[in-house]
Amino acid sequence: MTGAALLPLAEAQQRLLALARPTPIVALPLGSCIGHCLAEPLTAARLQPAADLSAMDGYAIRWADLPGPWAIIGESAAGRQFDGMVRPGEAARISTGAIVPEGADTILVQEDAARRGDALRLTGDGPPHQGAHIRSAGHDFEPDTLLAPAGTPIDARLIALAAMAGHGTLPIHRRVRVAILSTGDELVAPGDPLPSPAHIPASNGAMLAGMLARWPVDAALPPIVPDRIDAVAEALAAQSDADVIITTGGASVGDHDLIQPALARVGGSVDFWRIAMRPGKPVMVTQLGKSIVVGLPGNPVSAFVTAHMLVLPLLRALLGASEVLPQTRELLAGSPFPAVGNRQDFVRAQIVDGAIHPLGNQDSGALHALSQADALAIRPANAPGAATGDPVACMMLSPEA
Repeated sequence: MTGAALLPLAEAQQRLLALARPTPIVALPLGSCIGHCLAEPLTAARLQPAADLSAMDGYAIRWADLPGPWAIIGESAAGRQFDGMVRPGEAARISTGAIVPEGADTILVQEDAARRGDALRLTGDGPPHQGAHIRSAGHDFEPDTLLAPAGTPIDARLIALAAMAGHGTLPIHRRVRVAILSTGDELVAPGDPLPSPAHIPASNGAMLAGMLARWPVDAALPPIVPDRIDAVAEALAAQSDADVIITTGGASVGDHDLIQPALARVGGSVDFWRIAMRPGKPVMVTQLGKSIVVGLPGNPVSAFVTAHMLVLPLLRALLGASEVLPQTRELLAGSPFPAVGNRQDFVRAQIVDGAIHPLGNQDSGALHALSQADALAIRPANAPGAATGDPVACMMLSPEA
């Protein structure tokens, strides 16, 4: 494996996603579906509106009777319709959302009318046309209308639509089970005292758990795994129920990089290793039983970037999303970007007055600089320098990133 050529990121993404099989389909109550994707197309189970409804408070009249006057014969309220018929010269008081009585075909809004007892007269301009202020039956959707295809992300709007369409549950792919393993003798749990200058706080596990928190993911964060092949192998084997096992650190080929030999010991088969990207070259993808193992670099910025480019697309695929790869947009360079070597470069950058500027510190361990970045500027391998004003592809970093 040490002499293997670097894999282009696009090919690595394709090969990783080819391993993904969406998790089993389950039905969830509407209020529990936020963040999931539809596992099946959503179709309407009813007519909406089920009858002609008033869009305004006012009076249900016949267009032919304008300009009035009218005799008020009853009221149609939301949830309590008027059962009689509106005949020539008659009107029914009506509220927003109430069913338009039989015989009426137009709504006279209350601001354009004056009522004294049961007598009604026009005082304003009146309705602009026949059928004014009426939501006709079925104008939103009819039974069996396709409302959203499979793979659509479920947000509050889709939940409201599903409820109105007659559904109390939605078919989704069950939550993805993820285990995050941090390896290395140098690591100490966040907040614990550091025994010596040779030790550092373990930032990757908490960072990755935070990145996954906005997705329907159950993330386990076991204790830090020491640099012993038996300990690493045992930690990997203990996660047999996980859909995805993420490891950080130990994925390269140094004397203390034990992920590959530990995976071999427990029956893992490496699909690919090493990607032509910077930061993040020593990424490894392995199958271990029913689990997909993604070995990320130990440097925190490298782990952050590779998680966005590989782990999050994998999770979206497991959740049945129709769009899984990161989305980019073009911004103009506000200052020059240097030429790129033989690996695709992900430059931490800030947006100032709508233009993108590279940050000065691009070290793969520089978390302060990463925290100040608004975007990753994506520079192709072997690209020449970008001058001020040149377009640059960027992946936006949301506050949740």
